[in-house]
Amino acid sequence: MRIKLLAIGKTDSGELQKLIDVYLKRLKHYVKFELAVLPDIKNTKNLSVSDQMDKEAELILKHLDSTDTFFLLDENGKEYTSEGFANQLQKQMNSGIKEWVLVIGGPYGFSDSIKQKANGQLSLSKMTFSHQMVRLFIVEQIYRAFTILRNEPYHHKL
Repeated sequence: MRIKLLAIGKTDSGELQKLIDVYLKRLKHYVKFELAVLPDIKNTKNLSVSDQMDKEAELILKHLDSTDTFFLLDENGKEYTSEGFANQLQKQMNSGIKEWVLVIGGPYGFSDSIKQKANGQLSLSKMTFSHQMVRLFIVEQIYRAFTILRNEPYHHKL
């Protein structure tokens, strides 16, 4: 199985990108992983929030194959502990899918149209984080999940 992280808009912070790169490098030992950054929607000042979310949904769907299993990272999604997320990752690997895609949307979240097509929604927290921070958090959690599944000493459990 491959894992792809789709994110709208580039990371402006060089420091954050360096941290993301640390985990991307670590993930290479466990899985084929791709971070795909989609361009921001242009001329958003002329669009309503709903229209912007619809355009982002169209852009995201263009980058998905019909065989992809994809989950949206959304504050209203299901929350997991790190161990629970590792179990969800194992479940995806056991299901025989080719590619598991995690999607980070734009500043207003996701339109109902893409929510209906998604295989699920995950939440990192009830708090709101910048989309740039979410990238770091999710790649770290994916790395942590693999170390949990392999009983490696990265994750400390009481």
